[in-house]
Amino acid sequence: MTNTKVFFWATVVALGGFLFGFDTAVISGAEKAIQQLWQLSVVEHGLTVSIALIGTVLGALFGGIPSDKYGRKITLFAIAVLYLLSSIGTALAPDWITFLIFRFLGGVGVGVSSVTAPLYISEIAPAHARGKLVGMFQFNVVFGILIAYLTNYLIGGEAENDWRWMLGVQAFPSLVFLVTVLMVPESPRWLILKKGRIEEAKMTLKIANPEADANKMVADIVLSSQNADGSQAKGSLFSKQFRTPVMLAILFAFFNQASGINAIIYYAPRIFEMAGLGKSSALLSSAGIGLINFLFTLLAINFIDRFGRRTLMLIGSVGLILTLGLVAKAFYFEEFTSYSVPVYLFVYIAFFAFSQGAVIWVFISEIFPNKVRASGQALGSFTHWFMAAIIAFTFPYIADTLGGGNTFLLFSVMMVLQLLFVWRIMPETKNTSLEQIEKTVVMH
Repeated sequence: MTNTKVFFWATVVALGGFLFGFDTAVISGAEKAIQQLWQLSVVEHGLTVSIALIGTVLGALFGGIPSDKYGRKITLFAIAVLYLLSSIGTALAPDWITFLIFRFLGGVGVGVSSVTAPLYISEIAPAHARGKLVGMFQFNVVFGILIAYLTNYLIGGEAENDWRWMLGVQAFPSLVFLVTVLMVPESPRWLILKKGRIEEAKMTLKIANPEADANKMVADIVLSSQNADGSQAKGSLFSKQFRTPVMLAILFAFFNQASGINAIIYYAPRIFEMAGLGKSSALLSSAGIGLINFLFTLLAINFIDRFGRRTLMLIGSVGLILTLGLVAKAFYFEEFTSYSVPVYLFVYIAFFAFSQGAVIWVFISEIFPNKVRASGQALGSFTHWFMAAIIAFTFPYIADTLGGGNTFLLFSVMMVLQLLFVWRIMPETKNTSLEQIEKTVVMH
């Protein structure tokens, strides 16, 4: 049973995930009106849609630095400011360049949020509920995507300035995030290891996990930053001692995107048209994918601490291999009757949300030792977003060159490799303290 204060702290910080999802998806309803308003060329239009993703990659790459230097709480506050500025700035932008600047700032907020929010929640959550609490971040991401689609639909997009309202609506949850993040405490692990404020950290640990011995937890955290002789441990993220968690984070993030998830989410209407369906299925596909993603992420965060991260990943990997294989088969043999491809892709989304979608931010936030967790989380997040950008930009070319069958067969083969990775290499981290994970899994 998770106590209400920890649940409140995690819920507040997971709002960063809601804004992350909303910010990513909301542009879909506004991009056509923006293109017409400023008479954008194809290249300018592409930059308008992708500028936030560029900001996200940069935010993820450097997001660990402010988290380590200034603390998790101040960084989260800065993220809230970036989201607020981005929503107001893009909504009121008088010209294209101003719009790009504020959209880029929102992307940076998304990138830093994907580093700092899971990092913070993993550091305040008791071991028995860490999967569920960190998983709330991903749940809020897909919830944000769903709400963005809904508000875009409700606003309509017919009037001249509707697109400004679509983007400006984000100011309200941004303001809530900005105010409520001031109510959460600083991460106890950051306080101990970076500032030596042990008593303040101990108070937070007692509230977060009243059944545990706070003094022992503090001792374990202090010990995790020391060498065997008691001296302060040093070493960069890429030193030999951290090669196992670095390898785990990079491979996990790589396979997350090698499943083709972003290609399918961004290009669902195009895929359905390739499968011989009419354009009328496009709206249904977006809404259906968003709803299934939401429901199965909700299911996953209720099972992740009970079944474990590896079990969810094993189930998901097998499901993804089968569904991607069925999509490939449909393209090879032109089996496009009864909406076969949409049905296969909806099942694919369910398996993805139940496994990789829910597990990625939990697993990466757990596997790094305290002293390099922020930079490790940044590495995992950067790998994820860098791969997302590559897949999003190359998918139309790959699909046109290789054809639908070969493209989805390639994704399916990647999931076979992922299954081998999960089965042979991925450690289980459920119900284990961060310091114990470091001792028993990461460092051996």
